[in-house]
Amino acid sequence: MTATLSGFSLTLDSRVRIPKPVLFRELSGEIVLLNTVTGKYFSLDATGACIWQALKASGRLRDALDALLQVFDATESQASADVLDLASKLCAHGLLECMAPE
Repeated sequence: MTATLSGFSLTLDSRVRIPKPVLFRELSGEIVLLNTVTGKYFSLDATGACIWQALKASGRLRDALDALLQVFDATESQASADVLDLASKLCAHGLLECMAPE
């Protein structure tokens, strides 16, 4: 499964990192993200917060998938789609930097 982002295919083997101008805070089980340069922000629900925490810890989309499958009752196909979709959106809005797989 892949997601295309400006000609770059994001896969579960891709890595991401949090750019320096991005601030984040957990509030009542949700996470709020803010890019202080662009003003773009997102609020993540429990599913998104689980993905974010895993990405923050390792930067690996596959680790985010594993975390999601451990916490939520979801199929691997649905969880993969959720991880790729969220990572693509966050990268598109400058809240994550997406890198090619190693």
